[in-house]
Amino acid sequence: MSAATAKPDAKRPPRQSRTGLTSTGARKAASKSSRSRSREFALQALYQSLVGGNAVADVDAFTRDLAGFAKADAVHFDALLHGCVEQAGELDALIVPLLDRKLAEISPIEHGVMWIGAYELKHCLDVPWRVVLNECVELAKEFGGTDGHKYVNAVLNGLAPTLRRAEVAADRSTPPLARECRLAPSCGFPSEHAASNPSM
Repeated sequence: MSAATAKPDAKRPPRQSRTGLTSTGARKAASKSSRSRSREFALQALYQSLVGGNAVADVDAFTRDLAGFAKADAVHFDALLHGCVEQAGELDALIVPLLDRKLAEISPIEHGVMWIGAYELKHCLDVPWRVVLNECVELAKEFGGTDGHKYVNAVLNGLAPTLRRAEVAADRSTPPLARECRLAPSCGFPSEHAASNPSM
């Protein structure tokens, strides 16, 4: 094993400690869904991959050993981490046309969040597109730069109609109040944190 892969903890997202607690603690509430937790851990792992170039198997093993991982949806984490790494080129091809700068100029946190959003919009059709966007915006707020979440929101809002054309069109034609009432019971709109559906 090379030096780069021997210590994956050397490259970790900003504001993230070994305990798995964030600087704000805002999204570590007991009611947070396992899916939300899996996205956080996936982002940590993707950051290590993007910045440190660590082997995905090493990053995977290290992340699963972090405190709090037992409360995450391990299957969804696995899909996000391995799916994003394996389809990195395809995901970047979807993202790049929506950027106003070179991909290399995007922070690795925002890059990782965009990967997660693009992957979920493309493959996780059980998750409503608005939930995907909301979760990714929250990730960018918590781990990224001051206005990184605004950039993530703009890019994924531009991508959603391409990957979820019918869903987005139908959703945007529905009055906001009716849309929230329709979605809330089944998906925990808008943030997947409803206790009635803790696993989304």
